[in-house]
Amino acid sequence: MIEKEVNPHFEDFLFNWEYKFYFLVGGYGSSKSYHVALKLILKLLSEKRTALVVREVYDTIRDSCFSLLEEIVTEMELDDRIKFTSSPMQVKFPNGSKIIFKGMDKPAKLKSINNVSIVWIEECSEVKYEGFKELLGRLRHPSLSLHMLLSTNPVSKSNWSFKHFFNDMKKNVFILDDQELYKNRTIVKNNTYYHHSTADDNLFLPKSYIEQLEELKTYDVDLYRIARKGQFGINGVRVLPQFEVRPHHEVLEAIQKIKNSIMRVGMDFGFETSYNAIVRMVVDHEEKILYIYWEYYKNQMTDDKTAVEIAEFKNTQELIYSDSAEPKTIKYYKQQGFNMKGAKKFPGSRLQNTKKVKRFKKIICSENCVNTIEELKELTYATNKDGEIIEDEFNIDPHTFSAIWYGLDGYEVSNIKNAIGPVNVRM
Repeated sequence: MIEKEVNPHFEDFLFNWEYKFYFLVGGYGSSKSYHVALKLILKLLSEKRTALVVREVYDTIRDSCFSLLEEIVTEMELDDRIKFTSSPMQVKFPNGSKIIFKGMDKPAKLKSINNVSIVWIEECSEVKYEGFKELLGRLRHPSLSLHMLLSTNPVSKSNWSFKHFFNDMKKNVFILDDQELYKNRTIVKNNTYYHHSTADDNLFLPKSYIEQLEELKTYDVDLYRIARKGQFGINGVRVLPQFEVRPHHEVLEAIQKIKNSIMRVGMDFGFETSYNAIVRMVVDHEEKILYIYWEYYKNQMTDDKTAVEIAEFKNTQELIYSDSAEPKTIKYYKQQGFNMKGAKKFPGSRLQNTKKVKRFKKIICSENCVNTIEELKELTYATNKDGEIIEDEFNIDPHTFSAIWYGLDGYEVSNIKNAIGPVNVRM
């Protein structure tokens, strides 16, 4: 008989082993990691199993997961039965169960793992998606049920953990509205048990800690959403805060009303992990509004196949501004009959192009351009080791942003020489 006081919001989670995936997301101090560790201990006491605990960097495990498990075992007065060894880090139970620890920064060491029936990925958003899939392959046992526990603080919706378990616009995959989870707190969907928590669910927290989290609201709204509310969203300084999405028909109607409009097409080249991205844009120079109404977005496409798929540009003879760093590619498309030229690139052009796009009062994107929305709506600046933003580096490699840069080649806020009158948008 073991007695242990726990937070009521986690009681069902602790003893539920009906599903393969358990995805826990929550704010700071919600006790999600504590209860994952407790759940793991209780399971391994009752059944002989091997569990694997993983973080992205192995050296961070000792002061987090390993230390937490040791703390709980001591609290339960089981430290005379459950043994911890530090080199290598391992936990052994009296019934033969054990916990092993690995870091995804040393993936070769995963290959020696056998008969793991439970995996806990702590701070799963820090693990790469390829690492997550590798761990799925290591989760196997001839007779025992298989379970993966994933815990994380909320991050950007561009992170793989959100895309895989909630919504991936690029792949047109919708699993669960995160707002529904925040409302209901626990939801089961597609063999996944979702659990949301905040500091309010941790009855053992001092009041001063919650007050400290509340203070974030006055000076860091994004961190308040993450730390206090435990909700996914933007994590960092947005590059394009004026970016907004509107219904496709509204965008087309607005474009048709522009008196002196400028139509531009930009293309970024890509193949393996990057993408061929094309965007059609219209500039309302007078109102300083950039409209994005059409996109093409594919990778692992050779130039000849892409040429077939975008053949309409040969018929329209729209001028496509593209990456001048790929002269051979531009030459190929020109030989195939496309009207294409390289956009000017120079030292510092990334920063200058970013500033140019930021000068628009509004950037209005059609809801049809799902990849542009995915990349730009929550695009944030990368930061250096001191937390300062790097003005020409971002949290992702936004191919549609590069296409916009190229497409706006030669256009400046004070320059209207490219105005062409009313635009008939081509779809």
